[in-house]
Amino acid sequence: MAAPGNKYFIQERLGSTAEHHESFKALWETKWKQPCGMGVYPFMFGATQDFQPVVDTIVTKGLKRPYNWDEYAQCFFPKAEELAARAKAAEDKGDREMASELYLRASAVYRISRFPAPRSAKQREAWTKGKAVAIKGLGMQKYPTVEIEIPHIRGAAGDGPILPGYYHVPAEASRSHKAPLIIIFTGLDGYRTELSVWKNGWAALGCATLIVEIPGTGDNPGAPSDPESPDRVWSSMFDWIAKQDNIDQSRIVNWGFSTGGYYSIRVAHTHADKLRGVVALGGGVHHMFDPEWLDAVDDLEYPFDLAHTLCHKFGYTDFDRFKKEAQDKFSLLNTSILDKPCTRLLLVNGTEDEIFPIDDYYLCLQHGGPKEARFVPKTKHMGEPQSFPIILKWIFELLDIQGDVGKFLSTLPFKPKY
Repeated sequence: MAAPGNKYFIQERLGSTAEHHESFKALWETKWKQPCGMGVYPFMFGATQDFQPVVDTIVTKGLKRPYNWDEYAQCFFPKAEELAARAKAAEDKGDREMASELYLRASAVYRISRFPAPRSAKQREAWTKGKAVAIKGLGMQKYPTVEIEIPHIRGAAGDGPILPGYYHVPAEASRSHKAPLIIIFTGLDGYRTELSVWKNGWAALGCATLIVEIPGTGDNPGAPSDPESPDRVWSSMFDWIAKQDNIDQSRIVNWGFSTGGYYSIRVAHTHADKLRGVVALGGGVHHMFDPEWLDAVDDLEYPFDLAHTLCHKFGYTDFDRFKKEAQDKFSLLNTSILDKPCTRLLLVNGTEDEIFPIDDYYLCLQHGGPKEARFVPKTKHMGEPQSFPIILKWIFELLDIQGDVGKFLSTLPFKPKY
């Protein structure tokens, strides 16, 4: 820990319980209702008019932790299926704008159904159906997204064969007019289906985007419990990128969100020669695996059971074993990753983060080469929304892009039209 007395900076909050953990009703009223109305995380492409009936059903059932994830997930299916049917009808009539919106609204409902991770049969079904409607909606936008399958040619035992990604390349990109590439690493619960919300802002600036999940989430092929699996996956990814002759190989940036930030810090060291720069927003490196931290965070900022979701993500079914082994296996300090040379690396987080301790970024700054950092005071995980202009300005300068931060950020909130 980095605070005086060998304590976490938020030490006094460990052992407390946030009010949203009392019930789903409390979660909705105190934490989720406002971002849903704004169409922002975790409700990208979502609308209150779609979620309120589902919330009413869940509240009537009195659902609260420990959740029956199949029962929870099923509550969302009728609304998601209704939206998907309306989208198909609009598509059949040739109204692509309406169809795109409705497909994406359906994907938002399926997303919260499988949130925070598809740990049950019904949640896995929601993930499958959510992908199907998301790619249809994203493919009908002004800047269409396509799904690609990157062969995992560097795979080893326990890995899958394919890294799926959501990809957009500006229409004007060519061998003679190459586009910069922004690689987005998604987080613990936000996958490529919703982190695609960042695509339009980058596309308007002539940048390509590739959005992929991290091991243990979504469809990433890396073996979740193998700490070196991400290195193999990213090597396969960079092999594929190197073959794209309309991408400027000297102007590739990675941006990792939340748990994705942990992987961004790692890739900044393991694949430094492939990247112009890396942004780790709200990530961790070592103390995120402290048993003391893991014992506390199920009750703090995260909407559900953070520590147990991380346990699942890293390929464990026994939480006590995860607590015992995780730091030795996955810490970027204990495995000496932090002492390797790295590309330019920007660390951004809120000082009051209750998901991954800000202490980890102090630790990161004390090892290896010098890094850049901005801590947003009096904010929690990822320092939102103040963190976004900080990061965008840094990337614009790094890639020599003349971008308008306000205009870019205006592409993120979602408001339903239909």
